[in-house]
Amino acid sequence: DELVPEDLTTDPGYEGRAESVGEKERGHSILRITDLREEDSAEYKFIFNTQTSGWGYSFPGTTLTVTGLQVLFKDPTNIIEGTCLRLFCESICFLQDNPSYIWYKNGQRLFSHETKYLILDPVCSEDAGRYACAVNGQEDLASAEKTLTVRYHLRVKPSGEIVEGSSVTLTCSSDANPPVDKYTWYKKNVTSPKASGQSYNITNIISEDRGEYYCEAENKYGRLISSSVSVDVQCKFT
Repeated sequence: DELVPEDLTTDPGYEGRAESVGEKERGHSILRITDLREEDSAEYKFIFNTQTSGWGYSFPGTTLTVTGLQVLFKDPTNIIEGTCLRLFCESICFLQDNPSYIWYKNGQRLFSHETKYLILDPVCSEDAGRYACAVNGQEDLASAEKTLTVRYHLRVKPSGEIVEGSSVTLTCSSDANPPVDKYTWYKKNVTSPKASGQSYNITNIISEDRGEYYCEAENKYGRLISSSVSVDVQCKFT
């Protein structure tokens, strides 16, 4: 209620943090707030109380804005692998002397970045994590962490040594939403599918298995084809 401001002495949020000091008998009073919080941002007013009246509400209040650093970037849960991303360390406080900045990832300092911008170009899956920033010399006042999630459409990766007579597993990963209902495996220049399922295991591999493979992922919204992975079968000498 702007007509009747809240009395700080009765607000539990200020208990132990707000006190009025000064020479009240001389009309001099100071409000001191410790352990400032962002929710302390507000307009503050005063009133002089006498035995017969109160005076002061009619004057404009003093506006206090409490802010800290924050990491900003667009749509943190929908960053696509291979794109360019710029993280920005922002504060509406006026910072003098063109300060340098400190960036953290998962709590560890990134020593190669000292500006308010952190550029990831291109973004890769290893960039996923929690990011925070601070002004150099004020490390104890770091921003809150913000989580970056890196998404990819389809990815194929081989595993195991590809030597004639051995086995190799190709795995297809997807971030599709809704999840993939069906995976199908193909070999380039071969019309019929080779297998189904998220993983394709080739046992007792031979030279004829050499070539490029890709997977097709399907959900109720359609199909998506991955980039291909090359399988190079090495001859086994006896």
